[in-house]
Amino acid sequence: MDLSTTYLGLKLKNPLVAGAGPLSRDLDTLRHMEDAGISAAVLDSLFEEQIRHDEGELDHYLTQGTESFAEALSYFPRPSEFTKGPEEYLEYIAKAKAKVSIPVIASLNGVSAGGWMEYARKMQEAGADAIELNIYYVPASPALSGGEIEQMYVDALKAVKAAVTIPVALKLSPFFSNMAFTARQLSNAGADGLVLFNRFYQPDIDLDTLEVVPNLVLSSPSEMRLPLRWIAILYGQVTADIAGSSGVHRAEDVIKTVMAGASCVQVCSALIVHGVKRATEMLKGMESWMAERDYESVTQMKGSMSQRNCPEPAAFERANYMKVLQSYK
Repeated sequence: MDLSTTYLGLKLKNPLVAGAGPLSRDLDTLRHMEDAGISAAVLDSLFEEQIRHDEGELDHYLTQGTESFAEALSYFPRPSEFTKGPEEYLEYIAKAKAKVSIPVIASLNGVSAGGWMEYARKMQEAGADAIELNIYYVPASPALSGGEIEQMYVDALKAVKAAVTIPVALKLSPFFSNMAFTARQLSNAGADGLVLFNRFYQPDIDLDTLEVVPNLVLSSPSEMRLPLRWIAILYGQVTADIAGSSGVHRAEDVIKTVMAGASCVQVCSALIVHGVKRATEMLKGMESWMAERDYESVTQMKGSMSQRNCPEPAAFERANYMKVLQSYK
């Protein structure tokens, strides 16, 4: 049985990729994930703020309006609070490449195009097989149009693509007025891959201290339905490879995401909750399911339940909404 797949031009032994997160910060854990069957690993992110802290500045998009609130910049982590500084991150890429034989994908996390993106080139020089550009931006200004926001993504992508020759994937949020248009726009602008979706971590209010506090909640299997829908819709409509992310916890989740049209899936929360051995369990579950149904390869499954190939393509659009409401009792 052939579980291999291709993502960003990289030949992977199976569709299971470790997503960016705390597990990828440790070299021994990276090796354990490889031994458990993980086919590639996205390293923990290097943040624009880390680089700009290192350069003694913060980006215009992040500081705009902060002069009105003296404490505003105190919400950003201090340089000492980051796990790795920019140069340490580059050294870690090289160490990771020496530690494991699977592809290592560096993660660059920011909001704007600029000189800090020169680190993409340095990531390539350090040995990264690809770069995942994670644009985490919450547009809070009513003066900023949707078109301007989308252009920020395009500009950031083009800046990274101009700096490197290795593949670049873009990790997206689902919050666009027309997801299909934006995905095609980014694919046409040179994105080698699209990762669906980024999880925006929402803040909470502490009623004891009356402070706004960070709140991290790990994903649950139900969250995969949103990326599943859009992977199925976009399959065949963009030239970029698609990776599924968010809510992938079981073998069934991997199978569904691949059948929708993903080249691979990223797992993170499942490995944190259940341990890296979960990867082995998921792969065994995939093999068992495929054997029972006479599937010979992941390639054979890929896209078979996408919107263009499934028996009821309308199920991915408004028809599903109406059917769900009418069938509930």
